[in-house]
Amino acid sequence: MQRYRLDWSTPSGHLLAIEPTPDEIRAHAAALATAYNDPHNAPLMGHTDPIPEAEVIDNYESMIADGSRLFLLFHDGAFAGDADLRGIEDGAAEFAFMIAATAAQGKGLGTRFAILVHRFGFSELALHHIYASIVPANVASRRVFEKLGYVLDHGPTARGFADEPGDIVMAIDRATFERHQPATDIQIATR
Repeated sequence: MQRYRLDWSTPSGHLLAIEPTPDEIRAHAAALATAYNDPHNAPLMGHTDPIPEAEVIDNYESMIADGSRLFLLFHDGAFAGDADLRGIEDGAAEFAFMIAATAAQGKGLGTRFAILVHRFGFSELALHHIYASIVPANVASRRVFEKLGYVLDHGPTARGFADEPGDIVMAIDRATFERHQPATDIQIATR
């Protein structure tokens, strides 16, 4: 599988998203497990049971084998979280992301990383729609998606991307994204 590297120098720092190698997944699995299990993050991501480091590794490997595009996120060289495009089929996918440190949340970092990964999805994967399944209590994520130009979508295709029956599903198409997020100096390259 060809892996990508997404770079974007912004006024608030350098953003980097990489599709990780197995060694990079193992190297960051403990930090990911810590972030997933954080008492603030866990309910917003829709889980209550702890996720051990080994399960993080297994989930990454399984999602990659299923064709998902997973990214580790870095801000000014420091680990910042992860994001992915999953369920990729017929020009559509689901997007999910997590900013690991609660102190870094709510400052626009998630929005900027979302722009970075969406630019990749629409340009490199030629997606025409991206969906987001959101736990209703996760108001901050919903705001990120609204900033990007997402709208609520109750249609059957959108509901097919719902992680849980009670999740809110939002959607964006390529043209709407490009209107809301004009071209930037994002660099997309293979690794």
